[in-house]
Amino acid sequence: MTAHEQFGEDLALHALGALDGSERAALEKHLNECVDCRRELEQLRGDMALLALSASGPKPPQRARQRLLTAIAEEPERIQTATTKRSWWRTFEWVAAVAALAVVVLLVRQNSDLRRNIASVQGRMLHQQAELARAKEVADLFTAPETQQVTLIAAKTPPQPQGKTFYLRNRGQLIFLANNLPPLPPDKIYELWLIPKVGAPLPAGLFRPDAHGSATVVNPPLPAGVEAKTFAVTLEPESGSHEAPRGQAVMAGIGE
Repeated sequence: MTAHEQFGEDLALHALGALDGSERAALEKHLNECVDCRRELEQLRGDMALLALSASGPKPPQRARQRLLTAIAEEPERIQTATTKRSWWRTFEWVAAVAALAVVVLLVRQNSDLRRNIASVQGRMLHQQAELARAKEVADLFTAPETQQVTLIAAKTPPQPQGKTFYLRNRGQLIFLANNLPPLPPDKIYELWLIPKVGAPLPAGLFRPDAHGSATVVNPPLPAGVEAKTFAVTLEPESGSHEAPRGQAVMAGIGE
């Protein structure tokens, strides 16, 4: 079969405007190279124009008539084939859309899990940084040259409670260590007091000793810059006195 014969039926379809897709592209490429096929296409279009103008017009060439009839007969099959292709392509598009949606959902879940993990790691880092800062503050309080140390001794005979304060005035930071404290009576608590050189005593924390009579107070809320004359511990009601010592004095401080 020659190239001219191969494109013969396509010429009739092209004249009818029923040729599309790759077949039309292949035919148009052939028409650019084949003078005979271009001439026959023009004849087919002319014949169809005459048929359209008059039902009793000139009789088209037998070859053109046969190709037109063949093209018309094959048109339902071409439509069915194109419909089948479109149906298959729509099914493929639907499957592809479902697959893409599943991928998006998976990526969103993975992204959410990743963000939660990052937030958890950041939270732990912030907590560790806060703990390190607190440890540094405690170390600075013990080692700073300007830290004021006061030893507290028992106000009465044995057992001899003892306490020691580390006070950094410019920061308002305080650490108090005590031992040999007697057990607390019911509904009572120990309260530490800062006795300033000027003004009323300041509450410096409530505390309970452990089974060995030891206790610690670390950085109670104190204003910075208060110059301490001494420190004291009193036995107060369980809620504390807060405003001024009211209970029995347990220890009083002497400066070092």
